[in-house]
Amino acid sequence: MTRQKSFKRLVRSRMEKTGESYTAARAVLLAAEESATVERPPLTTSDEVIRRRTGRGWEEWFDLLDEWGAAELSHREIARRVAAELAIESLAWHAQAITVSYERARGLRVVGERSDGFAVTAQRTVAVPVEALFDAFVDGSLRRRWLPEDELRERTARKPRSARFDWADGETRVNVTFLEKGDGKSTVAVEHARLADAGEAERMKAFWRERLTALVAQLAGGGIDA
Repeated sequence: MTRQKSFKRLVRSRMEKTGESYTAARAVLLAAEESATVERPPLTTSDEVIRRRTGRGWEEWFDLLDEWGAAELSHREIARRVAAELAIESLAWHAQAITVSYERARGLRVVGERSDGFAVTAQRTVAVPVEALFDAFVDGSLRRRWLPEDELRERTARKPRSARFDWADGETRVNVTFLEKGDGKSTVAVEHARLADAGEAERMKAFWRERLTALVAQLAGGGIDA
């Protein structure tokens, strides 16, 4: 079967968007890092990591999937074949990572799309202890200082590590994690999942970036006791 060279198509698509050379575009894609020109890399992890964990790099995986005719298969069928190739149950996550990356490259799935909808993330590091950052998010009276139209409804919380919320629409979920960084700093990472489409995902990504910026300003200005 003739290989369709899906990875090369992915590189050329980036070249068209950024004006980079083939070598530069390929290097950025294989690093799987966000950049100023193209956000949210289509590959779920770097070439170095996927090669170390599965024995193949991205280009080798994409060539193999092309040989299988994976572009004509369902997500479940691709994932099953990759899992069988790995032949190790503990590597199931990697089967999903490989499948999703291939689907993105072939235009079968866009970045941020999942089986239950779209998901977006936003993250900020703040110069306060993690407990204070957790309280600023989970305590309703403190949260309304930076999220005036408070549409979060708490489901579960594990102080000071994580919290899960229903969004006001009743359909989407907001998952938040908190991490102590040392030197009095901590990081909050928000994931808003089950969004209906790419447009809604972009809107909510901008929303959370703006609101987390407001949270940082509140904490830095003493608007929330740290």
